[in-house]
Amino acid sequence: MEDLLLKQVQSKANAWLADDYDAETRKQVKALLNKDETTDLIEAFYKDLEFGTGGLRGIMGAGSNRMNIYTVGAATQGLANYLKKEFAHLPQISVVIGHDCRNNSRLFAEKSADIFSANGIKVYLFPDLRPTPEISYAIRKFGCQSGICITASHNPKEYNGYKAYWDDGAQVIAPHDKNIIAEVNKISSVKDIQFTGQPGLIQLLDSQIDNEYIHDLVEAVTLDKAAITQHKDIKIVYTPIHGTGVTLIPKALKAMGFENIIHVPEQDVISGDFPTVKSPNPEEAAALKMAVEKAIATGADLVMASDPDADRVGVAVRNENNEFVLLNGNQTLLIFLYYLITRWQELGRLKGNEYIVKTIVSTELVKKIAQKNGVKLYDVYTGFKWIADIMKQNENKRTYIGGGEESYGFLAEHFVRDKDAVSACMLLAEIAAWAASNGKTVYNLLQDIYVEYGFSKEVGVSVVKEGKSGAEEIEAMMKSYRENPMTELAGSKIFFIKDFAKQTGYDVVENENVTLDMPTTSNVLQYFAEDGTKVSIRPSGTEPKIKFYIEVHSPVASRAEIASAEVAADEKIVAVRQSLGI
Repeated sequence: MEDLLLKQVQSKANAWLADDYDAETRKQVKALLNKDETTDLIEAFYKDLEFGTGGLRGIMGAGSNRMNIYTVGAATQGLANYLKKEFAHLPQISVVIGHDCRNNSRLFAEKSADIFSANGIKVYLFPDLRPTPEISYAIRKFGCQSGICITASHNPKEYNGYKAYWDDGAQVIAPHDKNIIAEVNKISSVKDIQFTGQPGLIQLLDSQIDNEYIHDLVEAVTLDKAAITQHKDIKIVYTPIHGTGVTLIPKALKAMGFENIIHVPEQDVISGDFPTVKSPNPEEAAALKMAVEKAIATGADLVMASDPDADRVGVAVRNENNEFVLLNGNQTLLIFLYYLITRWQELGRLKGNEYIVKTIVSTELVKKIAQKNGVKLYDVYTGFKWIADIMKQNENKRTYIGGGEESYGFLAEHFVRDKDAVSACMLLAEIAAWAASNGKTVYNLLQDIYVEYGFSKEVGVSVVKEGKSGAEEIEAMMKSYRENPMTELAGSKIFFIKDFAKQTGYDVVENENVTLDMPTTSNVLQYFAEDGTKVSIRPSGTEPKIKFYIEVHSPVASRAEIASAEVAADEKIVAVRQSLGI
């Protein structure tokens, strides 16, 4: 069996030695074929890099299972073919292309521009790296039919990726996602890809689009000018972690009125090698280490770090002991939505038709905030494209306040359709100023949210199961949870179960099934217990793991009770994990 696979891989690799491929690619493939150890050759060619519903993502290098100009080219040609079918009635189809800081991102962006233009499609190409949300903004601004961003978000440096967007500025969903995949899969040869571009159809964007984007963000996000003016010198440490945020976030904060933006010079260096961090992921404490050290040295109040494509933000604030603590994605989500709803209320902007959005695995405290303030809440699947879909459905019907997810993504404005670290950083700075004008810190604000709505703690647990046997084990685990539903979590009775694969909810108390109103099925199970505990279970779509999202609650009457509530929450989480067998 292994010999057969190796022969197939060698045959596939030999096809990449043809003159249709450039000299550097042929050189790399020859090196793989000549190596005694065949692992790298097999990894590079044993399958084709799949264009999935989120686009492409993979390790860079030569081969059919790698990110390179040919796999990117096939994706772009397939997308171009679909656009020409879908928008055949338009005199001119147009797209936006942007990219992040990663190695080869500019090359992939320029090759994609050539391919689109070779197919008669007009291209608006950013001149260099830009935040992913600005690509979404530009698609809507220019009235384009699609757009792409070359980025692998916070993946390790060996990776790159390709995100595809539709005419509403959101990542593609049904039916277009499946239709684009079908067109990409039709590209069977490098000869099918039109690499020779038409320069006349490629327009290099200038700083005007940046200025308009920042102007619109300032207009949308500024809710308390007086607080900003009063605390314009608040010390804010910001790091782009070598990524695209450096191009706009400091400028946007200054445009808003903040004058004391402290940089981490080593991390302002744009580099796809991310030399100062193991992982450029703002969810990880290590990624914020240098920024926190800078904040301690300068006496700063707030630390913000955007990921390499500047669509997510990690935050550190001073606690009651004046020590820096990292906020998780659920905590920043709570702070964002609490602040937005509070300020909208104070400004008389709540008219009764406003809404917010969260993902189903994000904290349930959001629901309490929405209910108390008469704001409609939508619960959607993980992935910002589902938040964007709700925004599209509600256009000209309801007013969007904000939406986000526990994985550090938030969108504060209505004219972008993807998570946005630029506006999130602006909003965080304003919240810090607003809290200060009310005699509080951002940490105090979070404490007061807990006092008003109850304490909540959320923990994610990933159980890794490698290989084919691992995938089968994960499938068996999901089947077991479905066939043998739990009746309690850490001693608290379960009163409701949601199975999104079947689109059904089961009310344990009433012993009846209800239909879940979701746009499609998803392999997710949720359990809700009487004491407020929530558990979500889902296999990862991109990694060999099954994910458990655990959320526990308890009421607190004062800030002083939060510390003991956290200790109790940690104990309860241990007990919940025992209930789950993890």
